[in-house]
Amino acid sequence: MSDAILTRPACSKVDDVVARIERLPISLWHVKARVVVGVATFFDAFDGLAIAFVLPVLAPLWKLTPPQIGLMISVGYVGQLAGALFFGWVAQRYGRVRAMVWSVLVLSIMSFACAFAWSYESLLVFRAVQGIGLGGEVPIAAVYISEIARAKGRGRFVLLYELIFPIGLVSAGFLGSWIVPTFGWQYMFVIGALPAILAVFMQRLLPESPRWLAARGRDQEAEAALARIEAETARATGAPLPQVEPVVVTHEKPATWADLFGPYYLRRTLVVWTIWFAAFIVTFGLVVWVPTMYRTVFHLPLAQSLQYGLITQVVGLFGTLTCALTIDHVGRRPWFAVAFAGVALALGSLWLFGAGSPERVLILVSTAFFCSSVLSIGIYLYTPELYPTRARAIGVGAGGAWRNLASMIGPTMVGMMIGGGLENVFLAFGAVAAVACVVVAVFAVETKGRVLEDISP
Repeated sequence: MSDAILTRPACSKVDDVVARIERLPISLWHVKARVVVGVATFFDAFDGLAIAFVLPVLAPLWKLTPPQIGLMISVGYVGQLAGALFFGWVAQRYGRVRAMVWSVLVLSIMSFACAFAWSYESLLVFRAVQGIGLGGEVPIAAVYISEIARAKGRGRFVLLYELIFPIGLVSAGFLGSWIVPTFGWQYMFVIGALPAILAVFMQRLLPESPRWLAARGRDQEAEAALARIEAETARATGAPLPQVEPVVVTHEKPATWADLFGPYYLRRTLVVWTIWFAAFIVTFGLVVWVPTMYRTVFHLPLAQSLQYGLITQVVGLFGTLTCALTIDHVGRRPWFAVAFAGVALALGSLWLFGAGSPERVLILVSTAFFCSSVLSIGIYLYTPELYPTRARAIGVGAGGAWRNLASMIGPTMVGMMIGGGLENVFLAFGAVAAVACVVVAVFAVETKGRVLEDISP
């Protein structure tokens, strides 16, 4: 069977690649691809949240003020904003796998450097540079996973991979609550440097995206990559592959800015940018601050502050799992609208009834994080669906830039507003979620069950 596959005439059209991908059953090869990419994504999440469990130690040690804490959290997102745009361009020009390898190397090397930071200023610089790698890996990984998936069940397929990210967040919570008090804050960053080992082997383990290769006119390479996937799928299933049947008819076009801002795509771009910004200003604005908030506002012991932060992360993990298992049935637009409404109601309740106790904050912030986790995982599925292959990485990179801008603004807002009372912070973030809920409910495009090339010609 594999010999027959490998001798197939060279693929010369995007249509052929799409048809062959769409008829492939999910196999052990797809699982392997998700695991390899998922390991990198796991550490991206781990490194991104490590600072939240380091700051409760560094704040009193280096006598940091709330604005300094907010800047330390936000500076990584400045780098991530640059990384999302830069690696989006790299992925579009040089390939998805190569972009992932380079971004993983940057985040790993700089995580190791963070372990040797000797002052607030040095850690600030290292975190900013590390952010370039952090901002590039996750969006490009989402593009790659989407492009190897068929339309049927794509939401479940992609989001079960994306679960690696919240698992990384929860793992950062578990390890942070144990490692930081036991061994010291530096070891969180040492662990975050481990994916450098993976980067060495990633290009050998994963073929380049056949969709990208075909769209770039690299037909022989597209054929070789797709034949490798087909051969491994056939071996894994132990059965002949289904016959190839035409799925879509595409018209090859060069990438232009119209793929993001033209008449067909402008509404999509504005809606998806709204989702990115609103979802992550809540996710990182509040959750990264939570352990430090319990420590500095409610004066809880360090261990309890970290444990409360961990509880919120676990609740968020259940939110992402719920989304992954239901989004192909419920649809993208309904899930996102309900999730934004949930965030607005939970945070609005903290403003209306007050944040009088850490337990009330824990319950309602965790509820909000359950809902925002649906958004922060679902957007990595939704954005690649909205753009054609020729511009998909740029589109996702631009969306990721809004994520990082929001993630930079959110913690800084908390640092500036927290002196006036927690209720004002919750009101601000709840209002953002309420506006986003209306935008999604009215203007978002539904994509469930549709072939990528059909959604985005």
